Amino acid sequence: MDIKSAICASIDAHAGAYTTASDAIWEHPEVNFHEDFASATLIDLLKAHGFRVETGICGLPNAFRAQFGSGKPVIAYLGEFDALSALSQKAGCAVRELLETGAPGHGCGHNLLGVGALAAAIAIREQIEAGTLQGTVVLLGCPAEETASAKAFMARDGGFDGIDAMLTWHPWDYNGIWPGGSGANVGMIFRVRGQGAHAASSPHLGRSALDALELMNVGVQFLREHVPDDTRIHYAITDAGGASPNVVQGRAEAVYLVRSERLSDLADIKQRVIDCARGAALMTGTTMEMEFVKGCSNLLQNDTLDEALIASMQEIGVPSYTEEELALAASLHEALEAPETTLQKISRRCDARTREALLAHQGEPLYTFIAPHCPGDSPIIPVSTDVGDASWCAPTAQVSAAAWAADTPAHTWQAVAMGKSGVAHKAMCFAAKTIALTGARLMADPELLARVQEEFAGRIARQPYRCPIPADVQPKCD
Repeated sequence: MDIKSAICASIDAHAGAYTTASDAIWEHPEVNFHEDFASATLIDLLKAHGFRVETGICGLPNAFRAQFGSGKPVIAYLGEFDALSALSQKAGCAVRELLETGAPGHGCGHNLLGVGALAAAIAIREQIEAGTLQGTVVLLGCPAEETASAKAFMARDGGFDGIDAMLTWHPWDYNGIWPGGSGANVGMIFRVRGQGAHAASSPHLGRSALDALELMNVGVQFLREHVPDDTRIHYAITDAGGASPNVVQGRAEAVYLVRSERLSDLADIKQRVIDCARGAALMTGTTMEMEFVKGCSNLLQNDTLDEALIASMQEIGVPSYTEEELALAASLHEALEAPETTLQKISRRCDARTREALLAHQGEPLYTFIAPHCPGDSPIIPVSTDVGDASWCAPTAQVSAAAWAADTPAHTWQAVAMGKSGVAHKAMCFAAKTIALTGARLMADPELLARVQEEFAGRIARQPYRCPIPADVQPKCD
């Protein structure tokens, strides 16, 4: 049996167990280092298949490293399994219907992502045991992608050391290579302390924390003119100091998220935002403290690895769907009000002929084709992922698989609603086969792996990695 057939047979043979695991994780959504059920579900499966598992790696709750085999090369798969706050939604339902008010939900498909990565690792493990492949396969359990950028902590603390290449995937609404690089970001909390007072009888005794916060926001507003065009500076006032207008507020708090296409720009922009805060505190006679919350790097692309992934995806071929599955996708597609389709977004990186071919699929309720790969540095998509930090530590690439109705945005109830569907299960197994086959070829073909690593070395030579998380910052696990 050839390697592709063996990998597909492995994943098909265990598909029932993988579906059960992903559905169970969907039914137990957990966030921000509290993914006890999800991590235990994955670890139990890995141990049952002979993996050695180390838990709590890099000091992170629910992060783990599962390993099988020995020696080089070391091929790793990245698995995520956290959910999103306040996205509870009934499965298979084309209207907004909560399962539990205020509860989290898998609006980014990580119930599928982690299990799909696990399925790929198990398929490789079976080939190592059979003697078809030589080397080491690793599954890295990565918690808190959504809220804490756990992979950045892992990168800072050596969690990706010794790995030759890393592969992963993400549930999305189309099949293909991740559509471009991603932005780097840092998250900070600014807490202001002033002096409360009665705003009518003794305003001269007060020092307004809210004034300081508003002055900081004004300063950042002017700063926006003097940063690179790709910069985004987001904020939310999380504590205005109270609801009474006739008092001078003695406290205030805001959360800032600073985003940039390049890690090299981020440190300077971050410091300028901090300087705005310091200046505002000086003007108002208050004190302002900054707490660093999270940070992640931009995604470093690897065209050689991308090309290997798209070749595997095309060789595996897209799944077929039942009428019931297509009907669910159609009903959820009709519920969307997308101002711009996914195909319009990803076609920007393509030549005119490829763009025309992609846009011909617009209006389809489920994208059942494989989007072509357009190599070369592609436009940065306006999102961030901590896979970016992994990509600075070893060559890294990921594919998308159509687990949702066409044009479904991530972090939406529509994505949650599709999370236990047949479409989602098939996307998970399709992606698992794709990244497993690519990993097998990296193990079996030293020349391919060398080209992947040569491209990686050339990219990081232009700008070495510097983790955006300071050495003394610990993850917020609450």
